Amino acid sequence: MKQNTKEKAMKFQTVLSAAILLTASSLVLAQAPNPTPNPTATPQIDKREANQQQRIANGVASGQLTPRETAKLENREAKISADKAAAKADGKVTKAERRHLQNEQDRASRAIHRQKHDGQKTATAK
Repeated sequence: MKQNTKEKAMKFQTVLSAAILLTASSLVLAQAPNPTPNPTATPQIDKREANQQQRIANGVASGQLTPRETAKLENREAKISADKAAAKADGKVTKAERRHLQNEQDRASRAIHRQKHDGQKTATAK
């Protein structure tokens, strides 16, 4: 009988320890801060903007873009940046604003490609 009581006490202690650990871990997880996304963050748009600027710079360096083409593309990029700043001005970039910015970037990307591959070269390019 003594053995049976000891076994019950050990089982009870094990179950109690497991319950305490489970409760403690759930409390820690419940208190962990949920990182709320920044409503004005536009990491994909920023990355794409930098990529398109690099493509324009490469076109200038290789002579694929004339000064006039470069100016037009840079003006288009400046408009996208201004639109992005306007979208962020109210503290939240909405889905519609993101879609608008992405559409502008799509058009700018196509324009960069067209201008780089239209056969016009700068006078210094070979």
